[in-house]
Amino acid sequence: MMANRFRVQFAKSAEDDLLDIVTWYTSQKVPEVGTRLVASVLERVGQLALFPDSGKIVPEFDTQWLRELAMPPYRIVYRRDESVVTIVRVSLSAHMT
Repeated sequence: MMANRFRVQFAKSAEDDLLDIVTWYTSQKVPEVGTRLVASVLERVGQLALFPDSGKIVPEFDTQWLRELAMPPYRIVYRRDESVVTIVRVSLSAHMT
């Protein structure tokens, strides 16, 4: 039996975060690093279509539906709903463990 697939989407805030990453690396004269990093984020969140609970619960909120994936030095925060996973933020993490 095949597992249910979740739809993975990006909130505007997460899209803006990805654009900011590309813009920053471009300003540092290494645009290819930003492009590779965004591609890595897209690949990483792909797992959520089949494994929406694979991220850990965000400690600051302690709720089942708000989770995060570690991708040091970045933190990918997402909301897990009935059949949709929404990437909310992709940000630098000062407290990643």
